[in-house]
Amino acid sequence: MNRVIQIIVLYKLMSQEGSTMDLILHLLLLAVTIFIIAKSMPGVHVEGFGTALVVAIVYGLINLVLGSLLKLLAIPFIFITAGLFLFVINAFLLWLTDQLLEDFEIENMGTTFVAAFFITIADTLLSWVF
Repeated sequence: MNRVIQIIVLYKLMSQEGSTMDLILHLLLLAVTIFIIAKSMPGVHVEGFGTALVVAIVYGLINLVLGSLLKLLAIPFIFITAGLFLFVINAFLLWLTDQLLEDFEIENMGTTFVAAFFITIADTLLSWVF
């Protein structure tokens, strides 16, 4: 794990801001996160790492398009709840991803909220790095 962190830090020092490689690394690490969540949470199922990568891509696209709109419309709720409403939006986006992909399944809404919580944290951290 330390070797991976060293490679990422070295890459960041050598790369340009906002490059395509940043996007690829972000999606790959998000896929790793989704794969780990699926293997560690009993209610989340993916067929394999390839499916986790597809989930990361679809979730990212849905988050970019629909998530941005929902966050804009929900600004008052986000403000009132000190940002906690973002987890509701992200859980909805994860549920939507689940509905669109056959090889990705989340069994119930409670599991969706927990998985969305971990994916949101990982995605936020990855956004800071990449």
